Amino acid sequence: MMPTRRPHMTASRLALPPLLACLALAGCIPAPQQTPAPTPAPEPAPAPLPMPSPTQRPPEPAPPPFSGNWMDAPVTPGDWSYAAGTARFGEPAAEPRLTLRCDRAAGVVEIARSGSAAAALPMIIRTETQERSVDAVPAPGAQPAIVARVPARDPLLDAMAFSRGRFAIEIGGMPSLYIPSWPEVTRVIEDCR
Repeated sequence: MMPTRRPHMTASRLALPPLLACLALAGCIPAPQQTPAPTPAPEPAPAPLPMPSPTQRPPEPAPPPFSGNWMDAPVTPGDWSYAAGTARFGEPAAEPRLTLRCDRAAGVVEIARSGSAAAALPMIIRTETQERSVDAVPAPGAQPAIVARVPARDPLLDAMAFSRGRFAIEIGGMPSLYIPSWPEVTRVIEDCR
């Protein structure tokens, strides 16, 4: 009888089982874990801005003196308000620049210009038809002022009320005020008569 021939095993067939075994084992080994990228540290929050302390507004710089005719000067910024015998001229939410007040008992109109002075000094009032210097005295207080008192029947007050749209208040060393002559001026004068 003839011996049966066994199929010839090639080298590649012999290497196949160990190779499959290695691949099978490689599938069982877990893949190395990736190290997560470091998370960036959070940026610090910006420091809060300090809250401004409630203080009074700094005084406005004085405009340069007007060198032409005072009637052509720009009107001082502000509006009139009236309450109980007193008219105030100034900008909203600020102390008035000029106050006209009727002192009925004394029969005078007080003209108070904001500012301070060490002693009495002249206040020049210019209108379309009159110009006069009146004595003014410092009035210290929460809002310092320089105050002139004019008799209620003085024609200077009428000239202020009816001056062609404006009148001027001048005190040496302070910016001049060019004030519109609105109905509030007349109202204070009439309260005193």
